[in-house]
Amino acid sequence: MTQHPAAQFDVAVIGAGAAGMMAAAVAGQRGRKLVLIDHAEKLAEKIRISGGGRCNFTNIGAGPANFLSDNPHFCRAALSRYTPQDFLKLVERHGIAWHEKHRGQLFCDDSAQDIISMLVAECDAGGVSWRRPCAVQAMRREGDAWLLDTSQGALRVASVVIATGGLSIPKIGATDFGFRIAKQFGIPLIAPRPALVPLTFDPAAWAPFAQLAGASLEVEVSCAEGHFREDLLFTHRGLSGPAILQISSFWQPGDTLSIDLVPDQRLDESLIAAKHGNRQHVASVLAQWLPRRLADAWVERAGLAGKPIADCADKALRELARGVQAWQLTPAGSEGYRKAEVTRGGVDTRALDQKTMMAKQVPGLHFVGEVMDVTGWLGGYNFQWAWASGYAAGMSV
Repeated sequence: MTQHPAAQFDVAVIGAGAAGMMAAAVAGQRGRKLVLIDHAEKLAEKIRISGGGRCNFTNIGAGPANFLSDNPHFCRAALSRYTPQDFLKLVERHGIAWHEKHRGQLFCDDSAQDIISMLVAECDAGGVSWRRPCAVQAMRREGDAWLLDTSQGALRVASVVIATGGLSIPKIGATDFGFRIAKQFGIPLIAPRPALVPLTFDPAAWAPFAQLAGASLEVEVSCAEGHFREDLLFTHRGLSGPAILQISSFWQPGDTLSIDLVPDQRLDESLIAAKHGNRQHVASVLAQWLPRRLADAWVERAGLAGKPIADCADKALRELARGVQAWQLTPAGSEGYRKAEVTRGGVDTRALDQKTMMAKQVPGLHFVGEVMDVTGWLGGYNFQWAWASGYAAGMSV
């Protein structure tokens, strides 16, 4: 059988998601001969399903403070070199209509497909060669070059960019490929775990709250170093909604959450002030600040169900208020990678150059996007990291 010679390129980018297409477009438009490889049948599914199908493509206020990492200063250089305004200029140059939701979150007016089409057009403008669906079976150094064995033949390249993401949402193609490559070349990993994920509780302990599934309200939640004010959603198995997704990135097994269900209110004082001559039941009074189902549940927990507020001792009302405003609970776990929006942890950025995303000890091997130990908050931050890290690698390969 004849051995076909390996196809020659300057750069191979493995993974055609947000960070991979960004890196490929930037490098291709700098004149690099580039091949972009992806194993999935459908291109950029994670972009397609993001933001409810409208892609929360950046956050106008994104900065280093919005990211978590064992090496927190690493992200600064890339984020300052390619800002949300830079990406917005690209979006506008392609005529994509967008709008701002709350807290600086930018979304497409029409569809996430607009962002995918824009990235494909940018890659095409850089003369990028596409290989998809195409699996990379093995990768090794050969002299100064990299040799890749793929399901579409061998490739020889000077530089490789790993843009294969984390372990989140395996049903749309997430794998541990990037972590395996890091291990193969001696690059340390920070233990990966699901992030931006709903939290679950022991079924017996959660039983009193399971009936509240579907109820939602704005809360303040804190855990470890994290503190957020966002909407919370009760589910049959636990808690979800933006507040919980945000705090899940800070939560570690065994940690307790503290939740204030009625922020900005001195609830104890309000309840005591409501007593005078008031024959309403406590739950009816509490329902001024909480959804009725929640008010009923908390009053029942406090042993005050069916009681007129006028008959309640101040001490009992204070305890009720404390339960509502400093609800302490310890999750049993999370919904895992199948529901996690991102992976926390990954390639240890201490092993990478912050300006080029290249492994310090492995010339020509770069990592971008979610595969690295840089995790953004919910709200467009992880896309901004994809664009910024992709740009940094694309400018340096």
